[in-house]
Amino acid sequence: MTNTKRLAEDTCPLVYQCRLPLSTRTVNHLAELLRRHLKAIRSRWRILPPGKIAVIVLAVLRHDQRLADMAGGNDVSESTVRRWRDELIGLLAAQAPRLDRALKKIAKQGGEVVLIDGTLIRTQRRTGRADRRNYSGKHRSHGLHFLALTDENGCLIWISAARPRRTHDNTAARHDHILAHLRAAGLGALADLGFRGLDNDILDPVIVTGYTASRTHKLTPGQKEANRVLAVGRAPVEHGFAHLKNWRILTKLRTDPARATRLLRALLVLTNLEVNR
Repeated sequence: MTNTKRLAEDTCPLVYQCRLPLSTRTVNHLAELLRRHLKAIRSRWRILPPGKIAVIVLAVLRHDQRLADMAGGNDVSESTVRRWRDELIGLLAAQAPRLDRALKKIAKQGGEVVLIDGTLIRTQRRTGRADRRNYSGKHRSHGLHFLALTDENGCLIWISAARPRRTHDNTAARHDHILAHLRAAGLGALADLGFRGLDNDILDPVIVTGYTASRTHKLTPGQKEANRVLAVGRAPVEHGFAHLKNWRILTKLRTDPARATRLLRALLVLTNLEVNR
């Protein structure tokens, strides 16, 4: 018998405890969502109760725990944990608000403006034609791009579909008809210079961006002050992104990019449960 085989026989699986920094409200919401789903599909039995399944899925999303590790610690198969994860992500994503409804809700609450910005999430390198579309020369990495809207306090209200990383902010905004939805809701939006040219209405602009300098035109003191005020007003949108990226599964996605949209919208629901508790 070789030393490798002897060590393999002497080794026993070890399980350790890890703190999950989430509220009981989030766990209960996910467990109740699963209970209603099981009742709707008339599923009589699962190997673990809904509350335990909710904790396992939240650990995968929050700490980016490997599926095999969570499976071994709970005496289930890796495919079972994957199925639970995908099932609950789908149920949560279905609760994410649509763009028109999210904007109408802000308008009914007396809001006047929303904050819009785009961000990137890293993914594993892909093979084939998809590799080039998801590669960003600016950031020198592969990833996906998505837009997000927040209210004036930085609370996330909507997330767009995930697109290839080389997608420009304006291109994504035009694809989602954000300008038309803002006009329909009677709201304005504060954005960075990446959205310049999206709203060409000079008399009644909906999307407000800052001023940019050129070689032949320097910014006046008034324009610099306007940029400073806009930057202060836009700061909460970064807080919204920070809350979303606390879910470490977004550190570097190892899932299929085609499923990234559902994942992002599921995390939007979970983030609002945590932030608005």
